[in-house]
Amino acid sequence: MRLPATTQRVALHSAGWKTIRIEKETAQRLWYYLDHPEEIDQRLRELDEEWDIERLLEANASTLALLGMGLGLAVNRRFYLMPALVMGFLLQHALQGWCPPVPLFRRLRVRTQYEIELERYSLKALRGDFGELAAAGEGALPARVLEAARR
Repeated sequence: MRLPATTQRVALHSAGWKTIRIEKETAQRLWYYLDHPEEIDQRLRELDEEWDIERLLEANASTLALLGMGLGLAVNRRFYLMPALVMGFLLQHALQGWCPPVPLFRRLRVRTQYEIELERYSLKALRGDFGELAAAGEGALPARVLEAARR
């Protein structure tokens, strides 16, 4: 069995419409910042604070595992099964890119690190940080910038 690439594993195991919606929203933001370049620096700072799906899953899993351990200690030993189940799902996510919370988080528009970085580098390209793309001038469309950032 071949494991999916790290950058694509969540998108491969998410409903296509969720990934497309996230991509369209990113493109819409890029169109906005094409007209408002003075706001790009603020958006880049916001992206530094955005939690990706991995971080959210890790926080979720550790919270549930600690809760299960506490309930197992204080209430009933059967609650010790909860951390085992959560860690099993976390392992499944690490290998395949899917676990039960992923569909919910994707529906809530939680992005992967790759998707966040794609927006970051596209914004930097719009700002003119990369000579090759900056040479395209004001006519550079966000779709071209996104495509260049994917390479």
